[in-house]
Amino acid sequence: MTQRIEIYDTTLRDGTQGEGVNFSVSDKCRIAEHLDAFGIDFIEGGWPGSNPRDVKFFERAKKLKLKNARIAAFGSTRRHKLTCDMDSNVQALLRAETPVVTIFGKSWLFHVAHALRLSPADNLEIIEETVDYLSSRVQSVIYDAEHFFDGYRTDPAYALATLRAAAAGGPQCIVLCDTNGGSLPETVGRVTREVREQVALPLGIHCHNDGELAVANTLAAVSAGASHVQGTINGYGERCGNANLCAVIPNLELKLGRDVIGPERLRRLRDTARFVSAIANVSIDTRAAFVGDSAFAHKGGVHVSAVERNPATYEHIAPESVGNNRRVLVSDLAGRANLLAKARQLGIELNDEQDVLNELKRLENEGYEFEAAEASFELLISRLRGSYRPFFKLLGFRVIDEHRGALMPMSEATVKVMVGDRIEHTAASGNGPVNALDKALRNALKEFYPSLTEMHLVDYKVRVISSNLSGTASLVRVLIYSGDGRTRWGTVGVSANIVEASWQALVESVAHKLISDGVVPPCDELQIHDTNNSLKGAIG
Repeated sequence: MTQRIEIYDTTLRDGTQGEGVNFSVSDKCRIAEHLDAFGIDFIEGGWPGSNPRDVKFFERAKKLKLKNARIAAFGSTRRHKLTCDMDSNVQALLRAETPVVTIFGKSWLFHVAHALRLSPADNLEIIEETVDYLSSRVQSVIYDAEHFFDGYRTDPAYALATLRAAAAGGPQCIVLCDTNGGSLPETVGRVTREVREQVALPLGIHCHNDGELAVANTLAAVSAGASHVQGTINGYGERCGNANLCAVIPNLELKLGRDVIGPERLRRLRDTARFVSAIANVSIDTRAAFVGDSAFAHKGGVHVSAVERNPATYEHIAPESVGNNRRVLVSDLAGRANLLAKARQLGIELNDEQDVLNELKRLENEGYEFEAAEASFELLISRLRGSYRPFFKLLGFRVIDEHRGALMPMSEATVKVMVGDRIEHTAASGNGPVNALDKALRNALKEFYPSLTEMHLVDYKVRVISSNLSGTASLVRVLIYSGDGRTRWGTVGVSANIVEASWQALVESVAHKLISDGVVPPCDELQIHDTNNSLKGAIG
């Protein structure tokens, strides 16, 4: 029977040491509950001896109704010349009243001498006494051997002596830490096997990603006998981050055949990654393995044609197994297979795919990009098939930017539209011209289309496109991502005028929202406001 691998999540402690990652007490509680439902075994909540926020979290954590996970408090071994009874950090660990306490100690003589300024013997005594003290007072103690692989490389005998000192205190598990993140998988695997021959307790692995090898090093340690894995969701952590559990868990489960969280929970992987990223307010890399938007995206026509016949031709796993989905991208590299596959995803039957393909390539040659603007692509097909009906007619808009001394610049937009036989003329201010224009447009339409109040701007990207024009007169491409609390979609606009390009993308976004909601347009005539481009000529 395959040994089960314990998953120890340190997103709430090690993850918050990453640049730009910050969680409130409420954030931590929400993430802990989500990780518990996902199937995580241990959730490291923070260091109660270091800051009031973590103390508050542990107070709140006592009331969380967790079904799978155990909360762990993190801290260091006692300080030199202080007993555990007198050490405030050790006592803070006990006051947290968690079922698990994780402490770290020094394995590297370089750190013992220069960071702690202790003798090797004093360090060993501190490790053993602290582990023993805590083991007699809490349910489980996990010992993190900090800088173990660096210490083992320079003095393996002393590094092993620190593990024996910890083991004498009776911990549940000893974790080998690649704290500087510079080890290679071959080294991690070899050292873990050698340690197994010397230490009888279960071994764990804790890797940082400074060499972009944290996941590989973690897998190497498991293959060498480690049964306890530490990491963070999305790889958050200090410097280059920690081992990314969103890659470690599926690799363990699907590639190494280890019992981790099970196939049903594994299907929640992408949702878990997105949940934590949303609370952290840090976007997931679109190319992130397993959970990224591009992880199972296919662009080349040859690839799409093969995947349509058998997904295994260009996919290493079924995307559904980790809660992701297959995406077919459309661009000027697209072939007939891309268009047909994309149309099927959108529920559209194409009989004129060559015409669509020709128009797609023409538009992309002019600067449009539909890979990240699938809503615009869907609307493009509707227009080419003659089935698109606009929801309003633009009579005009104006945007004013004003800067008054030291105050922040103010933007104001006015929009005049016709819906059916009624004219609406509204204004709105915003943080920048696009935000003001977005608000003014939705203000003008909300009486006719109430569901637009659910809609909001999620992201806004601008890129200058190479053209015959130069400098500020160059064409710009605007990509807008919108959401309504249930789903997100992307739209695109292109113009030499950034506000006009933004307007195109905004109107596309509104149209997609209304079509998705099943709203029936009140008018039949398309508004043509630019004869130079068929896409721009049918957006409002």
